[in-house]
Amino acid sequence: MKLWDKGTPVNEIIGAFTVGRDREMDLYLAESDILGSIAHIFMLESIGLLQKDELAGLREGLVKISDEIKEGVFCIEPGIEDVHSQVELLLTNRLGEVGKKIHSGRSRNDQALLDIRLYTRDCLLDIAQLTGTLFEVLQASSEKNREILLPGYTHLQVAMPSSFGLWFGAYAEALADDLQLLASAYKINNQNPLGSAAGYGTSFPLNRTMTTQLLGFDDLNYNVVYAQMGRGKVERIVAFAIANLASTLSRMANDLCLFMSQNFGFITLPDEFTTGSSIMPHKKNPDVFELLRARCNRLQSLPVEIGSVIGNLPSGYYRDMQVIKESFLPSLSEIQTILQVFTFAIGKVNVNNHILDDPRYAHLFSVEEVNRLVLEGVAFRDAYKQVGKQIEEGTFKPDFKIAHTHEGSLGNLCNSQIASKFFQIYAVFDKDKVEQVKAHLLRLPEGNKKG
Repeated sequence: MKLWDKGTPVNEIIGAFTVGRDREMDLYLAESDILGSIAHIFMLESIGLLQKDELAGLREGLVKISDEIKEGVFCIEPGIEDVHSQVELLLTNRLGEVGKKIHSGRSRNDQALLDIRLYTRDCLLDIAQLTGTLFEVLQASSEKNREILLPGYTHLQVAMPSSFGLWFGAYAEALADDLQLLASAYKINNQNPLGSAAGYGTSFPLNRTMTTQLLGFDDLNYNVVYAQMGRGKVERIVAFAIANLASTLSRMANDLCLFMSQNFGFITLPDEFTTGSSIMPHKKNPDVFELLRARCNRLQSLPVEIGSVIGNLPSGYYRDMQVIKESFLPSLSEIQTILQVFTFAIGKVNVNNHILDDPRYAHLFSVEEVNRLVLEGVAFRDAYKQVGKQIEEGTFKPDFKIAHTHEGSLGNLCNSQIASKFFQIYAVFDKDKVEQVKAHLLRLPEGNKKG
């Protein structure tokens, strides 16, 4: 079944190629398609294109399909082009001719746009929540290990004293900025394209504000041409936000791989979190962090891939946009898996609290000695030369006492201020509102429920 079929058969090779992986990808969007369809039929009834009894029957039919999706028994049958066709076919088979009315005032173009927006919104809410969980783990680890020193590096050379409190806290604050970009992507995504039809509107007197409110969008894409131009653009914006988050996680994974190597020896993982070698019995490999790094790096290519598909397209709809789903939709679940595994693994990291006992790190404290001399009245350049001479002559004796007090330093991590920043941004993600919208659309009146 093809919604556009007018009786002329399509060549099998061409048909299979043009459908591509759409049936597979559309299973991601099935629940969203039902929600959008329920909002749409409410609106159709309000403008006189459906009778009240038709609305009730269609809504009940759609809720039944929604239940089948949740139970895992929904599928897109062979010969059915996409999720939109499958839903309409089921409604028509079960309810008769009224099932065909569900497509009034819609095109598959705005239907696909809407489904992707709704699915993406759900995923961004989950991504934000998982980011929040990781943030809290990092902050707790920062507080727990705030007194444990480790060397800081510049150019991969031993530089100045740092601490695990600073290290864990740095990535926690990085997540706050990552969340800010996710929040911007969420706001851009959370606009209603439904009613733009094929990209040029329709002569039906649609009430687009009504569907915007029913679906819990913050606003709508008013201009119907721009709504269609948003296909691919919004996905790329979301992909940039995901790639940015993935970049932070990749960098942290890289640190952890270095820190766990014998040449560093800063951390360990429980044996059950490591893998071994087939020929070297001493090996304990941090494969989990290596694979997290690789998966994050792969996600960072996603905005470039999407941009390459849409970069030279004129306004309007083109089938090119179909292939974006094949990389974009799985990426939304991929980043969630990465966050879950990262949070689990980082919570099991054991830190070495005697790193700086090793004399190779004595020169970490050279700047501290320079600063001590400056505080005693020595000019900075003279103090620098004095300490440098001691190092060259091998007479430098470090003072391991550190007194950093300014905001964000070893002795003043500002974790509470960072948390305030993070959760102020987090408030943008109103999951309760979205869940209430779903419950309202899928809740049948008592009289409509069948035993």
